[in-house]
Amino acid sequence: MRLQGSPNSQRNAKRLRRTITPPEIALWLALRSNEAGLRFRKQYPAGEYVLDFYCAPARLAVEVDGEAHERGDRPARDANRDAWLRSQGVSIVRYSAKQVLTNLEGVLRQIIAITVERRRTLEAHRQPPPPSPPAPPPPGGGG
Repeated sequence: MRLQGSPNSQRNAKRLRRTITPPEIALWLALRSNEAGLRFRKQYPAGEYVLDFYCAPARLAVEVDGEAHERGDRPARDANRDAWLRSQGVSIVRYSAKQVLTNLEGVLRQIIAITVERRRTLEAHRQPPPPSPPAPPPPGGGG
C-alpha cells in the first residue's frame, strides 16, 4: 500500500523543501549518506500531511519538532496526525530540534536501527510462508 498525498499536501511539501530548517538540513544530510543504504525522502506528502522524512520500505516517518510543537493546539494536531499515520500502517519517531542539533550521531544511529528493524519485520510479514511438507502417504492396505 503506497502512501499518497493530496494535491494540497503535495504543494505544501514542495514549498517546505525550499524552507527546510537547520536541524532538518543536518538530519537530511546524515540520512542521505547512511551506512545501511536506506532511502529516505524529505518533506514527503502523505494524505493531508507532510512528513519531515519518510522511509517507504520501513513505512517509517521521522519528525523533527521545533518548540512550536509544544504550544497551542499543536500537540493535539500532532496526535491526530500520528493516529492517522498509524491507521495507514506508518510508524512515527519524533525528535526535538535540539536533540538533532546536539546529538546528531545518536539520533541518526537510533533512526537507522529502528528503520532496519521495522523494514525487516515488514518484509517478514510480506513473505509467503514456506511450502508445507508433502502429506504422508495413506496407510497401505491392499488385498
